[in-house]
Amino acid sequence: MSDKNDSGARARIAELQARMGEAIIGQKDVIERLLIGLLANGNLLVEGLPGLAKTRAIKALARNLECDFSRIQFTPDLLPSDVTGTEVYYQSDQGSEFRFEPGPIFANIVLADEINRAPAKVQAALLEAMEERQVTVAGKTHRMEPLFMVMATQNPIEQEGTYPLPEAQMDRFLMHVNITYPPVEDEVEVIRLVRREEVAAGAASEGAAQAALVVPVPQEAVFTARREIGAIKVADAMERYMADLVNATRVPGQFSEDLERWIEVGASPRASLALDKCGRTHAWLAGRDYVDPEDVRAIAPDVLRHRLGLSYEAQGENVTPDRVVEEIIRHVALP
Repeated sequence: MSDKNDSGARARIAELQARMGEAIIGQKDVIERLLIGLLANGNLLVEGLPGLAKTRAIKALARNLECDFSRIQFTPDLLPSDVTGTEVYYQSDQGSEFRFEPGPIFANIVLADEINRAPAKVQAALLEAMEERQVTVAGKTHRMEPLFMVMATQNPIEQEGTYPLPEAQMDRFLMHVNITYPPVEDEVEVIRLVRREEVAAGAASEGAAQAALVVPVPQEAVFTARREIGAIKVADAMERYMADLVNATRVPGQFSEDLERWIEVGASPRASLALDKCGRTHAWLAGRDYVDPEDVRAIAPDVLRHRLGLSYEAQGENVTPDRVVEEIIRHVALP
């Protein structure tokens, strides 16, 4: 791509990535997926055990980007209006009226923490905002900001008292990102990082002065990057490759006996669109103006793992969605 692009939006996004890397040790893939979700204008579902920096990651993004950030802690007693906002009755000398009081969903970056702890009615309150980028309350439609992303987290092991996300909502997430334990070397760095932060917090005035010097990356850098990503070239053969990968989830018997046994429900066309968006964004982050097969293969697990309905046989054999995606990539011919 041109030097102008390299010194402009890409430089600002690289700066944002570097800042996030300073706050999060050992989760480079997660940082990259967060940026892909932001630049591809999508929403992310992040799954991992407690203490693996899920919340820290999204906070690091929000802290270093010019944006409004809100965090919604999902609990069983949460109401839809607690998320979207509600009409409030006001009375004054001039008369009375209903005014809309926006909920926490009206922010640039929204952290939906432990989303599977709230009932389906509350989860559904996110659907319109995530898909249509608007909220309708009392018959009135309220638009979201141009920069808007929901990052939802969930814990894979604590299932008691939780409400599993329905397939319709899962499909609305651009990617499903898994966070795993960091290597021992990185965990040592985490210990040192947290110790430094504790020392800095002790010197409150000095820390405040340093924080004031950090200038967040402007939103315009994101919008410029999105325009450049929209110009990334995708060859006809690459488009067919992405469509073939998704189609393999629908006709698995044409590729292997194992896939036919494992897959019960294939991915929707949203998967093809997500592969295209994320593939172009991955190529842009790598400094290329075209998509190659490695871009698609790199993001395929994140795009497909939550869109596959596995059979009871696959679950009985402990076959994971990632294993299925790996098998699909192995059987689908390259362009």
